[in-house]
Amino acid sequence: MQASNDTRPSPEALISKFEVTRLLKQDQNSRRIVLLGTIGSQQAILTAERTAFATESLAALQAFQSAITRVNNLGDNDIYRWYLASSGIDTDGHPSHDLKLNLIWPCTEQHIKKYSDQTVRMVTETPAIYRDYVRPYMQAKREEGRLNWVFNILEGRTEQEDVILRDEGENGAGKEDAFLMLPDLNWDRKTLGSLHLLALVQRRDIWSLRDLKKRHVPWLKYLRRRVLEGTVKMYPDLEIDQLKLYVHYQPTYYHFHIHIVNVMLEAGATQATGKAFGLENLISQLETISGDEDASMADVDLTYYLGEASELWTGIFGPLKKGKKPAIEK
Repeated sequence: MQASNDTRPSPEALISKFEVTRLLKQDQNSRRIVLLGTIGSQQAILTAERTAFATESLAALQAFQSAITRVNNLGDNDIYRWYLASSGIDTDGHPSHDLKLNLIWPCTEQHIKKYSDQTVRMVTETPAIYRDYVRPYMQAKREEGRLNWVFNILEGRTEQEDVILRDEGENGAGKEDAFLMLPDLNWDRKTLGSLHLLALVQRRDIWSLRDLKKRHVPWLKYLRRRVLEGTVKMYPDLEIDQLKLYVHYQPTYYHFHIHIVNVMLEAGATQATGKAFGLENLISQLETISGDEDASMADVDLTYYLGEASELWTGIFGPLKKGKKPAIEK
C-alpha cells in the first residue's frame, strides 16, 4: 500500500532520497540515462535527460556544468513525477534548467523490463492473434488499474493547470468526441524544437488503433484539425506543417491518445517504423479499407517490434515462434 498523502515526502525531496542500484539503459547520444534504485524500501526508476542545449552564444555554452544544483518539480500524477533541474549557472548568474528528470516511484517489475536495454524482435500480429491473445492481454492490463493516472487527468483531479486545450467535440457533441491536450512528460515545456504534446480522448471504448473503424474517420479528421489548430495557437512560433501526429502500437497504455511533436525532433525509437503509425496514414487506410462502416484496423495484419523482456513477447509471440501455445488466452 502507498503511504497517505500526509506522510509522503514532497516531490522535490524524493530526488535526494533516491539511491542508485544500477544503470538500466543509456541512449546512443548519451543524452538520457535510466537508473534503477530505491527510495526507502521500494524500488524506483529515475530517468535523467539533458534538455536541448542553449546555443545562442559562446557564453551560454560555457555555462554548462555537470552537477545538478537545483530540482524544480513540474508535476506529479499517481506514481509518475517530472522535474527540471540545474547543472550550472547561466550568464546572468541564475541556475540554468538544463536537465529533465522523470521519476517513477514505486515502480513495478514491468517498468524495470520496459526501461532496461534489451534485444527487440519484429512480429506480425494477425487479426486472429489480436483477437485470441493480444486483446485479452489489453483487457487484463486495463483491469489492473494501469490507467488511473490517465483518468485522473480526464476527470479533472490532476494536471489541470497543464491542459493546453480542452475540446468538447464538434458543436459540443460531448464525451463521444471530446479530448484534451497537454505536454508529454518527456518534454521540458520550453524548447519548441523538441515539442512533444499528448491528446487524450475522453471516450473509453477505443483502447488502441486496433479499435479504429471506418465510421471513425470523420472524428479522426476533426481530432487532427483541432489538435493542429490548438498547438499553433498555443505556440504561435510554430506552423501546422512543422507538426507531426502519430499513434503508437503497441502503446504504453491502453487508452487511445495521439502524440504531437515538432518534425525537427530527433526521431528516436518512439518514432521509428514498427512503433509509430502516422495519423494521416491511418485515416487514409481506414478510408480505403474494404467493407462497411464497421470495417476496422482489427481486420488487418500489423507488424511492429517488441523487446524480448516484454510480456507480449514472453507470453504470446515467443511461444508462437516456437510452435507452442501462448500463455495468455481469451
